[in-house]
Order: sequence, then structure tokens, then C-alpha cells
Amino acid sequence: MEQTKGILYLIPVTLGDLNVHNVLPQSVFNIVPQLIHYIVENQKTARKFIKAIHPETVQASLQFSEINKYTDPLEISSFLVPCLEGNDMGLMSEAGVPGVADPGADVIALAHLKGITVKPLVGPSSILMAVMASGLNGQNFAFNGYLPMDTAERRKQIKELEQRSEREQQSQLFIETPYRNDKLFEELLNTLHNDTQLSISCDISLETEFIKTMPIKLWKKQVPNLHKRPTIFLFLKNSY
Repeated sequence: MEQTKGILYLIPVTLGDLNVHNVLPQSVFNIVPQLIHYIVENQKTARKFIKAIHPETVQASLQFSEINKYTDPLEISSFLVPCLEGNDMGLMSEAGVPGVADPGADVIALAHLKGITVKPLVGPSSILMAVMASGLNGQNFAFNGYLPMDTAERRKQIKELEQRSEREQQSQLFIETPYRNDKLFEELLNTLHNDTQLSISCDISLETEFIKTMPIKLWKKQVPNLHKRPTIFLFLKNSY
């Protein structure tokens, strides 16, 4: 008889250093104490999160596999062995939900291939929360990840995304390494049309949260400080 496989729980975490009880539902507090096996981006921060959720957990009993930019892709298959042996597992990102702009997507894809049940838990996603708060088109939007590093290529892509935005009435989302936010914002001001609506969602869910949407011509008069602050950029160019 085939052995029953465990469940891979996709566990959301907070978007910054704040009280977990303020942003996470009871389901997360119910599941985490039941798990021993985890796949995470960083073991240290994962342990801190688990302690915040369930202080009674014996940390020495926990087992972690790390998936990040240093992980050998050939190792990923072995991460799911506990699940294949019948143990439930947890997958966590460094911030927000796993699998979205997150290397955990590779683990999830492999779980599906191996017939493992994948169960996402409710939690904060900075991308969706930024769309919610923007007032831009929430029925047709695209997340573009990081824009090119090369200045000329980046400006070219911004213009192409603006054209697509106008043509398809599609909100365009992207992110940047936090210490480069101010430079990217400056390039958006210099590249986008004056009437294009730009939404900035910064430090979402934190006490320093800043969310504002207005046309480029008004942003030029109000330049926020985005340096080293997690930020989601969105824009939409109306077709009229």
C-alpha cells in the first residue's frame, strides 16, 4: 500500500517587524505548532517567527532546509523527503506569502509533480495589498518583478510597460532593491507621461506605512523618502 504523503503548508509571515497577532489569522497559529519540518529562506528569521507564533515550541526539535539564491537546484528535490514520508511541512518566505516573488515557487511546483497536497494559508501579500490600496485597475494587472539594472534598458522597459498599460488598461507593478528606490522613482518621474497615475505603497502594514496614488505631474511636487523601505510601484496610463 502506498504511503500517505504529508501536506505542504504555505505559511505567510509578517511584512516587517511587528506583532504577529495584528496581521495573521488563527489558522497560522493552529498549524505552526504542529510542524517540525520547514523549508525557509533564512533559518534564523524563521526560528524567530515560529517563536513569536508559538513560544512553547522546542527549537532544537525543528528541522530546516534553506532555499535562496545560494541553493543548488539539485538539492531542492531532497527538501520534500519528510513530506513524502508522511510528515506535514511548512514553507515560508522572508516576508509575506511564499511562492509569490519568492524562490519557494520551485518547491511548490515540485510538490505538485510528486503528488503532495499544497495548502496555502491566508496572510499578507504586499503585491495584492498594494493593488487593493492603489485605486488602479484591480481586474487587469501584471507583476513584473525587478526592472533591468542597465539604465537605458530600464527606461526602455518603463516606456514599453506604459504603452502596454494604456493599450490594455493594465496596471503595471514592480519592485526594486530598497536602497535603489529613490533612483527608480526619479527615473519614473523623468520617463512616464505627466498624466500617468503612479501609486507608491511603502512599508505596507507597518507603523511607517505610506500609500499614495496621483499623476506624475503631482509627484514631481511631492517626492517621498523611499530609501531602504520595502516599496511596491504601480502605474496606469488611462486611454482617454
